[in-house]
Amino acid sequence: MKLLLVEDDPSMQVTLQRALARSKIDVRICGDGALAVEQWRELEPDVVALDLSLPNLDGLQVLAQARAAGLRTPVLLLTARGTVGDRIMGLNAGADDYLPKPFDLDELEARIRALRRRHQNAGADAGPNPQEVGGLRFEPESGAIYHKSGILELTPRELALLKALMTKPGHAVSKERLFELVFPGETDVQYEAIEVVVYRLRKKLAGTGAALMTLRGLGYLLRAEP
Repeated sequence: MKLLLVEDDPSMQVTLQRALARSKIDVRICGDGALAVEQWRELEPDVVALDLSLPNLDGLQVLAQARAAGLRTPVLLLTARGTVGDRIMGLNAGADDYLPKPFDLDELEARIRALRRRHQNAGADAGPNPQEVGGLRFEPESGAIYHKSGILELTPRELALLKALMTKPGHAVSKERLFELVFPGETDVQYEAIEVVVYRLRKKLAGTGAALMTLRGLGYLLRAEP
């Protein structure tokens, strides 16, 4: 398994490379945002761990360039920025998950492996064409979800849930599968937490022309409102 670590802190580079190598993850390092996309393209990693604070180009700029270049590798944002707004910007720009600093090394490894599994399983779930449900449009290439002409503002968990449902419009997605996608590698989260995310997302979908339905025993589905 190959990981591209885009991080400019030398001590963090060494620590993560050594720790992940023990788990048989081949870590390649890039310490400069301006060089990251080129190395990303050449290396073809399984996952990219991307720090938001980088010299020359910050992480969001690197991510935007990579997605614009058609690089669809799953991305884990590593961020010391604490605001929800920064995380939403990163996820809507095409990141797949985020991990705030400081973080536990075991959790980092779990999230990296979860992203790789999700990416491998998602190949059949979503094609390259935009998918629309009601007034929502999902762009698989960038990972963003739009309502009308703007990006729909969601928390990271709400965004992960809605993406999963939009790749299966009109079809039920099991509660178990949604939990894996919304809480990847998080072993300390109660199973019922997915219901809280569903409740909050359902409220935010009001007026979008898309409805989140509960099917007892089957899970949840997204459909256009009549």
